Amino acid sequence: MTDLKLARLPDRTPIKLTISVAPDLQRALADYAAIYQQAYGEEQTIADLVPHMLAAFLASDRAFAKARERLAERRK
Repeated sequence: MTDLKLARLPDRTPIKLTISVAPDLQRALADYAAIYQQAYGEEQTIADLVPHMLAAFLASDRAFAKARERLAERRK
């Protein structure tokens, strides 16, 4: 087997989630989508924006990252 620098890519099959949000959160998300369009000149749906918003939130949460590392250690 060839020893490549790039490791095997992880599973990237999208998982569909269905959620309910409060009306005020839906309005805030719609406003975000409108402001995103003003900022970048392209329209994106709320459904397209939310996964990236969640990923950015999780990536910026240092306490979550540390706790997740501890959780992974316990799973070994």
